[in-house]
Amino acid sequence: MKWIDNLLNRITMYRLVLYFLSALIVAGFVLSFFGVMPFSPLALVLSFTVILGTCWMTNALCARLFRVSVNVESFYITAFILALIITPIDQFKESIGFLIVASLIAMASKFIIAPYKKHIFNPAAFAVVVTAFSINQYAGWWIASPYMVPLILIGGLLVVRKVQRFDLVLSFFVVALAMIVSLNLGRGTHVFASMRGVIIDSPILFFAFIMLTEPLTTPPTRTGRIAYGAIAGFLFVPAMHIGSIYSTPELALVVGNLFSYFVSPKIRLLLTLDRIETLGDDMREFIFHTEHPLVFQAGQYLEWTVPHRHSDARGNRRYFTIASSPTEQGVRIGVKLYPKPSTFKQTLFAMSPGATVTASQLAGEFVLPRDANRKLVFIAGGIGITPFRSMIKYLIDRKEHRSIDMFYATNTEQEIAYRELFDKARDILGIKTSYVFGVRLTDAMIKSAVPDYRERLFYISGPRSMVVAFEGILKNIGIPRNRIKTDFFPGFV
Repeated sequence: MKWIDNLLNRITMYRLVLYFLSALIVAGFVLSFFGVMPFSPLALVLSFTVILGTCWMTNALCARLFRVSVNVESFYITAFILALIITPIDQFKESIGFLIVASLIAMASKFIIAPYKKHIFNPAAFAVVVTAFSINQYAGWWIASPYMVPLILIGGLLVVRKVQRFDLVLSFFVVALAMIVSLNLGRGTHVFASMRGVIIDSPILFFAFIMLTEPLTTPPTRTGRIAYGAIAGFLFVPAMHIGSIYSTPELALVVGNLFSYFVSPKIRLLLTLDRIETLGDDMREFIFHTEHPLVFQAGQYLEWTVPHRHSDARGNRRYFTIASSPTEQGVRIGVKLYPKPSTFKQTLFAMSPGATVTASQLAGEFVLPRDANRKLVFIAGGIGITPFRSMIKYLIDRKEHRSIDMFYATNTEQEIAYRELFDKARDILGIKTSYVFGVRLTDAMIKSAVPDYRERLFYISGPRSMVVAFEGILKNIGIPRNRIKTDFFPGFV
């Protein structure tokens, strides 16, 4: 599966979703020529054109009115989802009003219903819920076609792998399928037939893989995501109703979004660059200040947006761990510039003091355990050292002693970042750092440097391929999965 990880590491989550949705639109267009879709090719083209045009105009107008920068990929993703769930009809004049109203509501909701400049609802789901109650027009979910299932499965699993939301998707499927199967059994339907009908003839796969996993509207913690998936799964069942109001996929998602909003941090920061410092070869530390202090736990991350024209396939957003400690002023991130850098990193590295970026989606459970007596091992690769910089600086400032051994793997000694801080941690707190240059960390190295390794909790941070490799080493020396924490988050590139 290494080639899949390499492929996913070359593209951001948003761009991956956009490419996947584009493939679904094209597939639906091709299939419509063979008469297996409930619409003609012309109907799909006209519907898609109206949705895309209305979304573009609404997005541009709202961006100007609210004086905010917008993410082009996000606008396209919303438009494509609407085009996939609103079934085109050949009587185009009868549907154009519905298409325009739904598109307008979807895009406007991202600006209007957005406290702390973060939208609450999945825009497409919110739009079709509002149109259902206001103008009695419903989404037909044409994407729920047996002919689309193979493509949805392949692309959907890639998306879930990229965003690392298997816990959320699994909890949704468990609850939704259990509810649907139990209801059908009560009606005398065979289990196999019931399951097949749900997977093949309902929008459950597209709903779970694409709409449910939207990062902006999902909880940041594992417990929250599992609860969110369970709520959506319970309400996904069509038989669920309150009086005459029956549940639909879009209504299930909107209710789930409300839950997510109440359990998620409400944060969107405008950060101003103070200075850029050199950490090592091709590595820089960007130090920002904010109007209001950022409250977070050492080891958490933010999604950073750097708007720029002509962005490449990796887009204008990235997730970076906060390298600063909660005890410090300002917000720091460490960034490595690889060969053939993305337009995002080119723009970031070209910034001057006074330039601004936005950050949101504070999340991450790669944090210190509450039990200060727990023995720990940190394993970092390259720029993956940043969460450990945050944790160790936090412990130094608080004069909090913990039993920690750290391995820091880089290609050369010149690539070491924050060495002075780690030397200080050794002298003040007794935290030992072992540097590994140009060779792979082995189980023998771990056993030699940490004799009591079987008693410790391991933290691994770095590129996905490195994290997977180190997990394998730890498993080979008998470390169970529940004592390994990894710092891999959506869109790591």
